[in-house]
Amino acid sequence: MNICMVGTGYVGLVTGACLSDFGMDVTCVDKDEAKIAMLKKGVSPIYEPGLEELIHKNAQAKRLHFSTDVKEAVQRALVVFIAVGTPPREDGSPDLSFIFQVAEAIAEHMDGYKVVVTKSTVPTGTGAQIEEILRKNPGGHKFSVVSNPEFLREGSAIEDFMRPDRVVIGSRDAEAIAITKDVYSPLWTAGVPFVVTDVESAELIKYASNGFLALKISFINEIAAMCERMGADVKDVARGMGLDKRISPHFLLPGPGYGGSCFPKDVSGVVDVARKVGYRFEIMETVLKVNEDVKARMVEKVVQLTGDLAGKKVAVLGLAFKPDTDDIRESSSLKLIRDLQARGASVVAYDPAAVENASAVLSDVTFVDDVYACAEGADALVLATDWNQFRKLDLPRLEATMKAKRFVDLRNLYEPKEMKRLGWSYVGIGRS
Repeated sequence: MNICMVGTGYVGLVTGACLSDFGMDVTCVDKDEAKIAMLKKGVSPIYEPGLEELIHKNAQAKRLHFSTDVKEAVQRALVVFIAVGTPPREDGSPDLSFIFQVAEAIAEHMDGYKVVVTKSTVPTGTGAQIEEILRKNPGGHKFSVVSNPEFLREGSAIEDFMRPDRVVIGSRDAEAIAITKDVYSPLWTAGVPFVVTDVESAELIKYASNGFLALKISFINEIAAMCERMGADVKDVARGMGLDKRISPHFLLPGPGYGGSCFPKDVSGVVDVARKVGYRFEIMETVLKVNEDVKARMVEKVVQLTGDLAGKKVAVLGLAFKPDTDDIRESSSLKLIRDLQARGASVVAYDPAAVENASAVLSDVTFVDDVYACAEGADALVLATDWNQFRKLDLPRLEATMKAKRFVDLRNLYEPKEMKRLGWSYVGIGRS
């Protein structure tokens, strides 16, 4: 089967590479000539474990191709995926202009029956708007629109694609459903559950899923704030909750607030979708506020140990919003660094993958390429992203290089009692 993937961002590139690994012929299209040139050389423009190797393997096998020619890619494909960005506007609503531009291009170049699959995260009703655009194709060709939301976690996207919890297919057209099932047949034969529904329900499943996960994160962060006031330990509270099978332990890890490309955008998106149908989604509105409040509280953790920050040097470990990615979008580390600077602190920062991206948006920050160089002469160390290499730091080496033994653990990777025993002034999230 020939597949066209329009968009070589995070979702499009991972999906295209994985489908080609299933044995399909995939052409990934993007108007960004520099990005396509990189990909043709086997270089991934994004950091994702295993992705560059997968691209190289399938390009060598001539199953994975990269092009700026959308016409040729659309015309040789039976299935055309739309995998372009839907960035949030200032009011929180998703900007669908890229989606509609792609739909117009597909309509213009359509030369026969096509299954047009929306992989991008879009609000309910977008599929119907895509249909309206495609109906205007000059040849009057038949087509079907399918909603197939993605559930890829940055840092484990290939594993999530190859072994997903479920595959969602939204369509009322039996032929389109059968063709989309055929695309994912390796997963079907592996026993992965398929949810086949209408377009509108499929579109809402993604928003509902991410909204609920963001709610769990915000909930445990609120519990952590209570623990700090009551002398309780949020790790024990979360474990006691998570052992209840109705709740599960997933996403009950307190921290400096959620970030990334999905949760902030999708929570705002579901609030906007509700507003447009005359409903106020108050829980999700509160989640947005709670997350911003959590991020704003993080600088106080540093002040708790250092006092007045004016003239102090603070080392920040972690710039990406989560480990195993270079994505800094909505990262709580960026908010923390700006808050530290506003209080008069100087900041030195290190991240295994995200320094280049962070240096493009942060000013007056010293970036280094090593944990211990970051900590040198610091009045306090802040562990902001839970990269594996930060889990067993050489504490005596840190002690020897820092000005003071102050450790702010925003990911609860270390035990308060042990840190106190070793003579560190330590503060975590919700730890007694």
